[in-house]
Amino acid sequence: MKLSEHKDLKAAITGLPVKEKDRLLLRLVAKDKVLTEHLHYKLLEDVSDLEDRKERIKTDVDEQIPELKKLNAKEALVKVRKMITAVNHFYKVTKDPVGEVELKLFILNAIPLDYKKSAFGYRDFMMLFSVYYIKTVAVTLNKFKKLHEDLQFDLSESLNQLLGKIYSSKLAGAAEAGNLPKEIS
Repeated sequence: MKLSEHKDLKAAITGLPVKEKDRLLLRLVAKDKVLTEHLHYKLLEDVSDLEDRKERIKTDVDEQIPELKKLNAKEALVKVRKMITAVNHFYKVTKDPVGEVELKLFILNAIPLDYKKSAFGYRDFMMLFSVYYIKTVAVTLNKFKKLHEDLQFDLSESLNQLLGKIYSSKLAGAAEAGNLPKEIS
């Protein structure tokens, strides 16, 4: 049941006493972990906490990078997805598009692009890794383009470094197929 389809229900909810609304709101918030964390961030944290959240993610990535170099493509893909998921969660909580693009560029620049091939198994996980990596870069590039010009200027060096890394690796063909530019001006 959608609230927008029931105008009378919406009117009845807004007509509830404040105490009852507060009780219902707290019950609803308690059921959604992301909403709870978002409200905590919005109501109880400040700008320094945003920077702390970014630094925590960067530190976590820095700790995982040496381990990534020892893994095969399948294991690396799992770790990289978890890193990107952490950034997606960061965005859901903070609604900070600049921080999201900045963190994704940091992760994508830090990740090695060569992994061992698994001797066993029938799937080419390096191909799956490549597809995931290129799609993540494309999504990040689209979000980058939506930022203000000044913010784009600040992040363009990091983005060009990433694109250069891709086009000087085995992923160049996949990048061309995915219509990624060779650089951003």
